[in-house]
Amino acid sequence: MDYKTKGVCSQQIHFEIEDNKIHNVSFVGGCNGNLQGISHLVEGMDVDEAISRLEGIQCGFKTTSCPDQLAKALKEAVNK
Repeated sequence: MDYKTKGVCSQQIHFEIEDNKIHNVSFVGGCNGNLQGISHLVEGMDVDEAISRLEGIQCGFKTTSCPDQLAKALKEAVNK
């Protein structure tokens, strides 16, 4: 799935969900090292677990962050 982010430096998130597990997460733009780290940490993680851990994280003065955007993307994918 592709998700267009809102309010963060990265512009898009690509990911796959198989058997409620997250796979192949990649971000377009943003802080490359940190986003690679997040991608590796959530690989194989249960979707609901990732959402509960990432949802609501803020970046500086922004009301969202790349991890929060990933949580939103996952929620959207699950609700489709």
